[in-house]
Amino acid sequence: MQAILNSPKITIIRPQESLNAVNALKLEQELDAALKQFGNTIVLLDLEKVDLIDSAGLMALVSGVKKAKQLQQRLCFCSVSPAHRILFQLTQLDRVFEIFDPGMIFSK
Repeated sequence: MQAILNSPKITIIRPQESLNAVNALKLEQELDAALKQFGNTIVLLDLEKVDLIDSAGLMALVSGVKKAKQLQQRLCFCSVSPAHRILFQLTQLDRVFEIFDPGMIFSK
């Protein structure tokens, strides 16, 4: 029997500081460009250095997830702080977002 290794192309985006009205459009554009890259199957958004997410930032994240689904790709989140996790739960986006805990990213 022959083993087949399917190795997806992963792009990691690491926003800094805040996801807010000032930079939400830029994040949306970065996500869109990453999702449209040839051969890309997973975009991983590392939120470790993000200290604030406002409604515009949330909308950019939702827009990215919708775009990923349209392109039959995955937009995943990692290094989500407890405060951001609560925000996602309150807005019920934790049901929409694919969130990985550290160390579990590549085990799926």
